[in-house]
Amino acid sequence: MSFLKTRYMKGTSLQIGLYAAVTVFLTYTMVFGFRKSFTVATFDGITVAGYSYKTILVISQMLGYMLAKFYGIKYISELKRHGRGQIIMLLTVIAWLSWLFFALVPPPYNIAFLFINGFPLGMLWGVVFSYVEGRRSTDFIGATLAVSFIFASGFVKTVGAWLMLNFGITEFWVPFYTGLVFAGPLLLFVYLIEKIPSPDEKDIAYRMDRVPMLAADRKKFIKIFLPGLIACILIYAFATIFRDMRDNFSAEMWKEMGFFDKPELFAKTETPITIIILLLIGSMVLIKDSFKALMLSHFFIGLGFIIAGLSSYLFINQSLPPVWWMTLVGLGLYMVYIPFNSVFFERLIAAFKHTGNVGFLIYLADSFGYVGSVGVMLSKEIFKVQLNWVTFFSNSVIWLSLAGLALTIFSSVYFFAKYKALVVKTEEI
Repeated sequence: MSFLKTRYMKGTSLQIGLYAAVTVFLTYTMVFGFRKSFTVATFDGITVAGYSYKTILVISQMLGYMLAKFYGIKYISELKRHGRGQIIMLLTVIAWLSWLFFALVPPPYNIAFLFINGFPLGMLWGVVFSYVEGRRSTDFIGATLAVSFIFASGFVKTVGAWLMLNFGITEFWVPFYTGLVFAGPLLLFVYLIEKIPSPDEKDIAYRMDRVPMLAADRKKFIKIFLPGLIACILIYAFATIFRDMRDNFSAEMWKEMGFFDKPELFAKTETPITIIILLLIGSMVLIKDSFKALMLSHFFIGLGFIIAGLSSYLFINQSLPPVWWMTLVGLGLYMVYIPFNSVFFERLIAAFKHTGNVGFLIYLADSFGYVGSVGVMLSKEIFKVQLNWVTFFSNSVIWLSLAGLALTIFSSVYFFAKYKALVVKTEEI
């Protein structure tokens, strides 16, 4: 892959930041083309040993993703800066080939290929984010990267549904052909992402040096911030469970609400969410004080729980139309989810003046988040719970929001006290 060997781009901090934001957004959007298009299919009438075939597919992919997150705690936290472009391409090719075998091998034997697809894709977020962390513009770049999977989720499903409706591609082949659509652009954007230069001296002064974290470094960090990290992981787990539920079964929910064969709905609901989240989280780049930014992140997370819970309450009471509900509940959940994948841990490291990297903390939270998602899906199938997805999801989000809001308040109080004890007191001395 000698084509990846290229000179870094040159320019001002603003120019590099804008370049990096656009490049990582487009790179990860292309990556999503190899992950989520199968969820546009409902696989009606197909069961395996009495269980829903689609749910088993989702669980299989989630298991791969989950194990990748646990492995990534070590792998991503110790990741070095050279060879990352080759890693992105290799992992994506493995994921794409898994869709080929998924189409060729009949059910239920093809279920295993969802696991094979999920594992390499689960590593890619940390690899891509490693290009942009530790910069003065990371809040904006990270927000742009994070919203890519909001936009990409709807966009990829729209492409998948379009292929099915217009070209007669079957449910089993649509993931492979969707990947084919995204393969060429991915090559281009991996080439471009490799041109992003490392953080400069001013970036390091503001955000600390981002270096690989060995086992001793990881244990030390956890020991210092354990109560706060537990609260953050629980918040993130709640958000992951219901974000995945909405993401994986939105086709079923739209169908239950009377919207069928309307692929444009996926992009219609996700596009405004993408724009709003980008403006909210991206604007935090204007806040130089990392501790203030960390506290503002708590505010956005708490507000997200309120929006998700209140919109679901109004929908249940028939005071909010379905399209508005799907948009607002998605906005609320992503207001919780996105900060952890962009600014929360970035500012935590900078505020408390720790060397290390964000990948370790994101993968620590992500691993337990996917344990929750897999647990919910397995429980539904093992206990044969017959769900109306709309009713279950809307009611559950209300309870999620109440618990999440309480945990967010605890986390903000904890880190406020910790900052006074570790940073303010040290500076006074």
